Amino acid sequence: MAELSSKEKKKLEKLATMRHSMAHVMAAGVIKLFPEAKIAIGPSIENGFYYDFDLPRQLNPEDLEVITENMKEIIKENHKIEREEVSRAKALELFADQPYKVELINELPEDEVISLYHLGDIFTDLCRGPHVEETSRLNAQGFKLLSIAGAYWRGDEKRPMLQRIYATAFGDPKQLKAHLEHLEELKKRDHRRIGKDQDLFSLHEDAGPGLVYWHPKGGRMRVAIEDFWREEHYKNGYDIVFTPHVGKSWLWETSGHLDFYKESMYQPMDMDKADYYCKPMNCPFHIMMYNEGKKSYRDLPLRWAELGTVYRYEKSGTLHGLSRVRGFTQDDAHIFCTPAQMDDEISEVLRFSLYMLKSFGFQEISAYLSTRPEGKCVGEEADWNSAQEALQAAIEKEGLDFKVDEGGGAFYGPKIDLKVKDTMGREWQLSTIQFDFNLPERFDMTFVDTDGKEKRPYMVHRALLGSIERFFSVMLENYGGAYPVWLCPIQVQVIPVGHNFDDYANDVWKKMRAAGFRAEKDLGDDRMNAKIREAQNQKIPYMVVLGAKEQEEGKVSIRTRSGEQINGLTLDEAIKLIQEKIDAKEMP
Repeated sequence: MAELSSKEKKKLEKLATMRHSMAHVMAAGVIKLFPEAKIAIGPSIENGFYYDFDLPRQLNPEDLEVITENMKEIIKENHKIEREEVSRAKALELFADQPYKVELINELPEDEVISLYHLGDIFTDLCRGPHVEETSRLNAQGFKLLSIAGAYWRGDEKRPMLQRIYATAFGDPKQLKAHLEHLEELKKRDHRRIGKDQDLFSLHEDAGPGLVYWHPKGGRMRVAIEDFWREEHYKNGYDIVFTPHVGKSWLWETSGHLDFYKESMYQPMDMDKADYYCKPMNCPFHIMMYNEGKKSYRDLPLRWAELGTVYRYEKSGTLHGLSRVRGFTQDDAHIFCTPAQMDDEISEVLRFSLYMLKSFGFQEISAYLSTRPEGKCVGEEADWNSAQEALQAAIEKEGLDFKVDEGGGAFYGPKIDLKVKDTMGREWQLSTIQFDFNLPERFDMTFVDTDGKEKRPYMVHRALLGSIERFFSVMLENYGGAYPVWLCPIQVQVIPVGHNFDDYANDVWKKMRAAGFRAEKDLGDDRMNAKIREAQNQKIPYMVVLGAKEQEEGKVSIRTRSGEQINGLTLDEAIKLIQEKIDAKEMP
């Protein structure tokens, strides 16, 4: 992947400096409104900045308006922003009434240079910098306070909950305007909003946070995705397996999850004097099946795939719609092969990954190759090198842009992550191809090779879509709720122009259903235009409109969600038109 030029790097550094300075101005504006405020941290981030505060009351949107005006006044007053290096004792004295700053100061190494930045005489912060020299260098029309959110101090849910103000800032008000328009479009595409508007799914905090309820329409889409997934896996030489949702503690002790992952696992259940855990991963169960009977090199490769529901105890503050949940279905598979089969298997699984992602409309795909980290790793160095070479060769064969993350692999094996870019230019990590030299050793997995000796198989973890829930959220936002016909929860809406044509509408609807389409009918009392408008709001791709002419001729008229009108089709012609779009996975 192309590296940034020195000019581009300087531009980004200048923008980050401006935003960091804006964060200090915002903190000063908050203190002007709440003199007793306790301040935490305020870094620049992509497209803006934020600051965390401990305040005497909950902020509201009207407070943001006041803080914005305070910031504009501070910028207009043109305060100097000056750096001062101080001793630890002086820093502690200056921030004696700021407990979060005191904690940060006490954690600094003994030889650390402690620097402050003074915003005139109205605000001082513990900060490394850099900052602009004076507030006149900031644009009072180039920022906007966006939202208020809760944030645990240091990201620890056992620590105080602070209030975080998010903001965006650009040097040019035109860039700010463009960014705000982009944010509005993102709001419209938020999968939580689309899920509610289209009645696809819900989450119920009172019944269990982070657990998804799939409604009938969402269920139709999920079935379409999973049916395609299964069909393609069978075509590509996989067997589909099913494993339990719980397992005894020794499985997770052997796999290492109870040593390294326990905080993210649900609490154990005591049954028959043994501890059982909800599975956070599917891999130990697949290994149990592998170890059922001896394996020969003639049995390999084994490609076992599972849509396995797993449970992970994510912190409540990190839960977010479908993209971060506690119960989700992994698009999971494990490949067990001999070293001699590795190159072909990796090449094929990468090809399959790209095919699946492109089938859902993602065309901009890049790869990240993570290699052996420094320090103690599982597996022989020669095995690591050959695995890394196989991964890189597969990437190069597919002609993908890629970046090598030197030393970024897990201790148990190198991997490829595939990231897709959506229609809004955002990058999402979906597919993973991960070698594992750890679990075969822990579970004593073997196969008998051509020389008659027992050897360890190579094990590859592989997820094409990641998880169904997170993939669904990315897909909803990518399409903005207007999906290709094959994925639509309702593909056809049959609309009679009046009740005189209800019987004909019923006949057409039955034939559409018999053809395999997800078809609905609207026989309500609303006028035809209102029915069409509602169908368009629901982004249904085809509206079959039926009136006197259609009934007399035994034909149909179709209106697409984009407004295209196709009149005078026979029912067979209409079915063929729609089926072609479904087969091609295209938009209407």
